[in-house]
This record gives sequence, C-alpha cells and structure tokens, in this order.
Amino acid sequence: MMARARVLVVDDSATMRGLITAVLNSDPDVSVIGQAGDAMEARAAIKQLNPDVVTLDIEMPNMNGLEFLEKIMRLRPMPVIMVSTMTHRGAEATLAALEIGAFDCVGKPMPGDARPFGDLAEKVKAAARSQRRVAGPAAIAAKPATDFRVGRKIVAIGSSTGGVEALISVLQKFPQNCPPTVITQHMPPTFTKSFAERLNRLCAPIVQEATDGARLEIGRIYLAPGGDRHLQVVTPSAPSCRLIESGPVNGHRPSVDVLFDSVAELAGRNAVGVILTGMGRDGASGLLKMRSAGARTIGQNEKTCVVYGMPRVAHELGAVEHQLPLGSIGEEILKLTAARKEGSE
Repeated sequence: MMARARVLVVDDSATMRGLITAVLNSDPDVSVIGQAGDAMEARAAIKQLNPDVVTLDIEMPNMNGLEFLEKIMRLRPMPVIMVSTMTHRGAEATLAALEIGAFDCVGKPMPGDARPFGDLAEKVKAAARSQRRVAGPAAIAAKPATDFRVGRKIVAIGSSTGGVEALISVLQKFPQNCPPTVITQHMPPTFTKSFAERLNRLCAPIVQEATDGARLEIGRIYLAPGGDRHLQVVTPSAPSCRLIESGPVNGHRPSVDVLFDSVAELAGRNAVGVILTGMGRDGASGLLKMRSAGARTIGQNEKTCVVYGMPRVAHELGAVEHQLPLGSIGEEILKLTAARKEGSE
C-alpha cells in the first residue's frame, strides 16, 4: 500500500488554503502537512516538512508563484501543482509555469461550482508518484525540417498531464508545410486559446484553436478547445473539424478517444496517431482503433513521460507500434507522413 501523499498548500488567501486543505484531507490517501501564505513562509515550510507535493497559487504578494516555482525547480525540484484563476491572464501565467516544470494546474472554483477542486486530489496523488522534475539548462528550440515533402496523411495527437512541454517539443520539429494535425490536450476552457497562441508563436506552422467546420490544411495545427465539446474530424472528401456537444468520455471533454475514433473512421491508413504523457487511459482505445484501421501509431516512452498513464495503457492494449522518447517523436511523425519519392502517399 502506498504511503499517503504529503502536501504543502501555498496561497495568500486563508479561505482558499482552508478550502484546498479540506478537499485534500477528505481523500484518505492524501494528507495536508502544512500551509503557507507567501513564498517566504513556503520556503521555510519546504525545508522543515519536506512535502511530496506543493500546491502553489500563481498570484501572491512579495514573490509571485512563477518566480517561486522557478526557484523550486532550480534549487529543490519537486512536484508542484499550480492553482490559477480561470482568466486569460491566469492562463498565460499557468502555461509559463507548466513550461518551467510544474506538474499540472487546477483552476480556482467559480461561484456555483458543485465540486470545487474536484480533481485536485487525484492530481496530487499522481504528482506524488511521478518522476521528479529536474531543471536543466534552458532548452534550445529545435530547428524544423527544411526539406520536408508532405504526403497525404493526417496526424492526430492526444496528451494530458505534462502535455504542454511535450507538445512544444514535438511541434517545434514541424516545418511550415507540416501535415494537417489535430490535437486534444486536456486543459481548462480558458487555457486552450492561450496555449494555441503560444504554440503559434513558438512553431513554424500556423497553430489555432479548432473551430467547427474548419478545413484541415497543410501547414496548420488545430487544438481542441477546452470546455463542453469534443473535437472530431469528418467529411472524407474535404476533411474538416467538427465540435460536438456530448457528455464527457473517460472523464474528459474534449476526449482523445473521441478524436482518435473519428480519425480511424475517416482516414484509416492515411493517418498517424500519437499518444503522449498523461494520467488515466483516455486515447488508448481510440489509438488501437486507429492502428486496427491501418494507421501508424506512436507512444511516448515511460522514461520521458511526466505521467506514464495514457501511453502505458495504449502500449498494453497493443495500440502502440513505435514507443519512443519524447525527443524522437517529432522526427518520426515527419518520417511517417512524408511523401514517398515515387509519389505522394
């Protein structure tokens, strides 16, 4: 039996600290061992208590959460879950935190929320089990391929916890004329627009939030919007995005399985499916459908995953054709989607 996850709660609001503590302590496998109201208190508490996981408010007095996170990752790496307001400004800060090395993020509850911090305990337990994040030298942006000749395949990617860094790593390898690419990343509603904008600044292709009816085009990457709809790819004669309103699948909306199922049906062998780091099993059965339909499939390996959940289940089901370290996935996608020398696929 695994020991209880020991948590330090850091937030400048006593009310918020109390709410987070109550939610976490209601789970028998989690124990809040301390609270701190600012970075100075948190630093002392980390030294004294040595928690397994820290929950950290992004906006705090004296030293904000991003500055403090950077110090944690540089001096004493440990799993940190960021707690953020569900605003555009909060989304930008959270994305920066995830790039620095935060394990995951949760949104502060809105008025009327039936289950405030409903998934926080599960994220804390996953964080406590995760590989420690060690801050290394700043990553050098990968140079996209310059001699790529695109074929006729569609790329579908699914990711969750750890996916921000993973997607940046993969997509920065893509050239301006990359194959049409659709992505479902588990993320709160207000965050996906900011993430698409950030990817668009960092990558050679055009990256945008998917809109209903958008035609899939070479050189464009479509990110499923967070919220109350799933992303599918439809219309074989002119592949395009469809956003459908329906209940969560595997606890998620948008769901990776919904995307992969649609690509398996639409594109068959003319597709490449990729499953990256993430908790749970979303995407595993959909990737198996893609592989059974003739698609090439890739899974991120355990060593490079923040959480080896979704890729592990996919691998165990036989859905993964190639299991690769994160740094090799971008090149492999391009190899599998390039036009053949004797003519396009």
